[in-house]
Amino acid sequence: MDALSDLLRRSRTSDADVRQLIQHPPWAMTFDRTPPLTLFAALGGRAVLRLDDRPDVEPCDLAPGDIAVVTGSSRHTVSDDLATASRVVIRAGRKHFLGAPSDHAELARLLAPRTYGAGGPGATTLVRGTYAPQGDAGRRLLSALPPVARVPANPRTGAALDLLTAEAALDEPGQDAVLHRLLDLILVLALREGCARLGLERPTWYHALSDPAIGAALEQVHTDPAHRWTVAELAAAAGMSRAAFAARFAELVGQPPLTYLTDWRMTVAADLLRDGSATTVAAAARAVGYQDAFAFSVAFKRVKGVSPSRWSREPEAAGPPVLSDR
Repeated sequence: MDALSDLLRRSRTSDADVRQLIQHPPWAMTFDRTPPLTLFAALGGRAVLRLDDRPDVEPCDLAPGDIAVVTGSSRHTVSDDLATASRVVIRAGRKHFLGAPSDHAELARLLAPRTYGAGGPGATTLVRGTYAPQGDAGRRLLSALPPVARVPANPRTGAALDLLTAEAALDEPGQDAVLHRLLDLILVLALREGCARLGLERPTWYHALSDPAIGAALEQVHTDPAHRWTVAELAAAAGMSRAAFAARFAELVGQPPLTYLTDWRMTVAADLLRDGSATTVAAAARAVGYQDAFAFSVAFKRVKGVSPSRWSREPEAAGPPVLSDR
């Protein structure tokens, strides 16, 4: 399994909470206390996205076909223009109306549970999906991304957005399931396009996936992290000499092969311990290839900063919980 697929699977990044935004200028909507990962897909019209809690990040203009992935903000506003004042704040799925009380009834009528607004000529249409990546794998995914990444319209994401546009206009049985799956697909396409084509600085391991030899070695590690991999075995999988492979891996991934292997094993073990999949430290150790629980505990503490028993006993040792606005 390739590294990105494995990371998404382990962080349980799927089944987005999907909403459609259809607004006529002037308009502005603020989302507060949002989950750690939000995706906006522009289906028609134009919008501007700003991170209210990250003034150091430039606003992001969205044209039809553009996608924005937000990971560094829990409060952001999307609008037709930066000068437009927000009329509603959506917090934990609840709508809080701003401005004159006489306008609140009309705003409430327009903001239905699944679609925020109404269509017509000149409207801007966006689809918004929120995700709550879980555990240590989720933190690893989020830390690999910038606060906001805009993926411009392109043929590879365009086909999926065309299908999303068509499906969003329907009201048929199973529509929610289709929208969720389509947005999951668009998230993966956006991450792939953003990392591969936009030159994002992080994650370093993603750039290595485009290298056939190093990508093959990473696939081996993620397919079977419990195997007792050696540099020689991974070099053989890559079709390279041991020395050339070790140098190339460190150059592209930013870590020596066995350091990366240990880090990934500890990520897997951390989530097993936290979600109860491994009932004991010894079981977690065996799951990631350690027969000696003591050696595993030493490696875990070196990588995570706390012992595995404390990690499983004290959830706060694993960092703040992941929020959801479902």
